[in-house]
Amino acid sequence: MTNDEDPVVRREMRSSLGLRHSFVIRHPSFVIWRLLLLAMVLLSVSCVPDRLRQANVDEVAVGMSRKQVESILGPPTETDTKDLPVTKTLTYLYRQRSGRVTIVFKEDKVAEKQSTLTR
Repeated sequence: MTNDEDPVVRREMRSSLGLRHSFVIRHPSFVIWRLLLLAMVLLSVSCVPDRLRQANVDEVAVGMSRKQVESILGPPTETDTKDLPVTKTLTYLYRQRSGRVTIVFKEDKVAEKQSTLTR
């Protein structure tokens, strides 16, 4: 009896071929699905408008607390803390396509602000 005639060998060959065949069929569609999902995410992110406006930045005044600033501008994209012996400085940085806003806090109060937002 040859390998081709043995029913066990034939069944194993069929199942392994069937598994490979089903993987090959599913694999390209899986890749296409992932690429489509990635394209949708990139498109949705690129369509988000700039959330900061110069009018919002103008509302921020020296002496405001961090909580008040965050209620106007939202959470910052970056923060930087410097613990100096005399005072503690915290910098909020807001970045977006139309520019950036920097708010410096000393002793948890706004000490200065800078904006490069285009109006």
